[in-house]
Amino acid sequence: MDLFAKLKTNLGPLGKHSELAEGYFAFPKLEGEIAPRMKFRGKEVLTWSLNNYLGLANHPEIRKADADAAAKWGAAYPMGARMMSGQTDLHEQLERELAEFVGKESSYLLNYGYQGILSVIDSVLDRKDVVVYDSECHACIIDALRMHLGKRFVFPHNDIENCEKQLQRATKLAEETGGGILVITEGVFGMTGDQGKLKEIVELKKKFDFRLLVDDAHGFGTMGKTGAGTGEEQGVQDDIDLYFSTFAKSMASIGAFIAGDADVIRFLKYNMRSQIFAKSLPMLLVEGALKRLELLRTQPELKENLWKIVNALGNGLREKGFSTGQSNSPVTPVVLNGTVGEAATLSKDLRENYNIFCSVVIYPVVPKGMIILRLIPTATHTLEDVAETIAAFEAVKEKLVSGYYKTTELALSFGE
Repeated sequence: MDLFAKLKTNLGPLGKHSELAEGYFAFPKLEGEIAPRMKFRGKEVLTWSLNNYLGLANHPEIRKADADAAAKWGAAYPMGARMMSGQTDLHEQLERELAEFVGKESSYLLNYGYQGILSVIDSVLDRKDVVVYDSECHACIIDALRMHLGKRFVFPHNDIENCEKQLQRATKLAEETGGGILVITEGVFGMTGDQGKLKEIVELKKKFDFRLLVDDAHGFGTMGKTGAGTGEEQGVQDDIDLYFSTFAKSMASIGAFIAGDADVIRFLKYNMRSQIFAKSLPMLLVEGALKRLELLRTQPELKENLWKIVNALGNGLREKGFSTGQSNSPVTPVVLNGTVGEAATLSKDLRENYNIFCSVVIYPVVPKGMIILRLIPTATHTLEDVAETIAAFEAVKEKLVSGYYKTTELALSFGE
């Protein structure tokens, strides 16, 4: 059998819709300056799909810093992996400042969030070690655990009672293998918007011997008094053993970091394959990250503006009878019931007739019969944007409930 034959006949649960979805629902092109209002297929739309929480993507100070760094360094410097020839004073400065900001002894820069945390987990664990993790952890964590040669136990999302049961199982097994236990969860879950129960998990350290890794991609810069993350928000930052975040959300850039005790970070520097065998993060991104971190520290109004919009949007939606699940973060999911075809039609209606662009989440990301319209508020949105969006959502919800979308040609094309 030709290896590629199966790839042509079975495109997977998302790929099977590619002919209908590509270029519109999948791989859409937003054009123009990064802002709440951009162009989609030549038409201005109010967009809620950019992880630009603090509005730094087009902040004038950021644009200048990026431009100056590009002019000074170009896109290539430094050449080579950091262990070989890619180390600079500015890389080390950024690591020191990040560690200080999140209250850890040390940190290490990573080229990308996805490959970064995958490599962190791969480096820390060996076949004797046991993992306990939340069922809703991001795909990067799941992919890392697929590589793990040891045992892993999953607990239902934020179910602390079950987490304790899995820790009991993990403890028994670790005693047999001579390994350790790593618990993995997230600060803010990017699809549902609820915070991980960090405080409750930390409390379990009184009963069990384990280390805690928290992926705080959506919490860094948005949560806590200073923006240092969800651990700060819940008062347990000191009890997080490994703190991870990406620059792709609040920092509006590329890169990531892992922070923790100095001896652990030293181990990762010498053992993370994704960094040992990869080119160093370019200087223009390092200088840009330093500037972004400076604004996180010195301009608290960025986070204040974000939360003004977050609260107005969430409260306004709930007042109109919409469910936003258990979200207690900037991520704002609007939960509806319907088929994939109805989801596509509703989304198209929002874009074409109400000029609202947001991400629509369908099976297999969520269970069959569920639709999530995922809204990402930013500090650059306005209260007028919020009002316009809620009015549009009221209109499309009425059509969805009435069954109107079921009978459209687009919905029928999805074969459901």
